[in-house]
Amino acid sequence: MSVSTDERSINTETSMGAVTLRVGDLEGLSDYYSRAFAMEPLEERSTGREVHRVLGRGLTPLVRLIHTPDLPGGDPRQAGLFHTAFLFESPASLAATVYRAAQDSRSRFVGSSDHLVSEAFYFTDPEGNGVELYTDRDRDLWVRQGTEIQMDTRYLDPKAYLQRHLVQETPDEVASLAGTVGHVHLQVGDLHTARAFYVDALGFDATQTRYTGALFVAAGGYHHHIAMNVWNSRGAGPRAATLGLGDVAVTVPGAADLESLMARLRARSIPFGNDGRSVTVTDPWGTHVTVALPDLSTEELLTR
Repeated sequence: MSVSTDERSINTETSMGAVTLRVGDLEGLSDYYSRAFAMEPLEERSTGREVHRVLGRGLTPLVRLIHTPDLPGGDPRQAGLFHTAFLFESPASLAATVYRAAQDSRSRFVGSSDHLVSEAFYFTDPEGNGVELYTDRDRDLWVRQGTEIQMDTRYLDPKAYLQRHLVQETPDEVASLAGTVGHVHLQVGDLHTARAFYVDALGFDATQTRYTGALFVAAGGYHHHIAMNVWNSRGAGPRAATLGLGDVAVTVPGAADLESLMARLRARSIPFGNDGRSVTVTDPWGTHVTVALPDLSTEELLTR
């Protein structure tokens, strides 16, 4: 087990887990994520009037959908989800998923970008949730400036990318290709407050602070596990219950990491829940963040 030597920081082996979305049309969105992104249902559970369904690739959960049709739709100016970013192992795997997503008439293609550390394609799902599909460049190619990692937003020609990387057999086999939640990008009301929560309390390192209106944070030298921006949501307060983002999941290697996290939260008088295998805390805008051990089962994910 790897344990961070600095209890002020989250473990360097930290990663992201499945994102939870509250949805109005469970069957419609499940079908969309299955057809567009090759995710299949892994587990399902009903809790009162709510139905919780986890979808993923192989045994890896990628998204949890909670059917809450009585909730109103979200306001794009409120705090919440900017996008969930699904990371793929190779350009061929990314290209196959992008091609598949683009074939679905329900997809809204938003754009594509070369971020120096990664190449990314952006879509919006039928309920307005942002989705990024991306692959990383080799870490040896990342440019580091002190504690920060150089990132940019440069045009990436989607047609040229697909022509270069799409392998004929891959679109039919895309469901068998691995994917993970690489990072989550949030809309927040204020970056100073966001830094106090995600860096000082949760323990992530700031990796890029030079983007106007944005902050990027990560563990273990990654370019970012969580990003925050105020581009549409500057000044937003805690949001009311709406469709959209419900929960952000973070995975840490061991129980000592949860103890360190709880110590940081207690020192800042931030309330949290603890069940021995996960710690749940709410950010200043009402987003629940669950920091859990890696052996949290899909069944337990449904009951978070």
